Amino acid sequence: MLHMREQMLRALLAHAQGDIAKHKANVEIYLEHPAGVGEHTDILESIEKELDIIAKYQDQIDIINKYFRSPSDKTLNG
Repeated sequence: MLHMREQMLRALLAHAQGDIAKHKANVEIYLEHPAGVGEHTDILESIEKELDIIAKYQDQIDIINKYFRSPSDKTLNG
């Protein structure tokens, strides 16, 4: 059974990775079908916002792996 600490770290990593996947998909949609996204008048600005969100979650992953996990744990989710 996992210790509470490891469960919380895994949950945080899974959440961040899931949000990265969601916002990466949004960027792919903007890149592949920019004309089909009618409510966004400035596609580049919309992509920049998505990239900022991805960077936020990637930073969280990096911080967790650097400061809160042992080297052997880092292969599990990061």
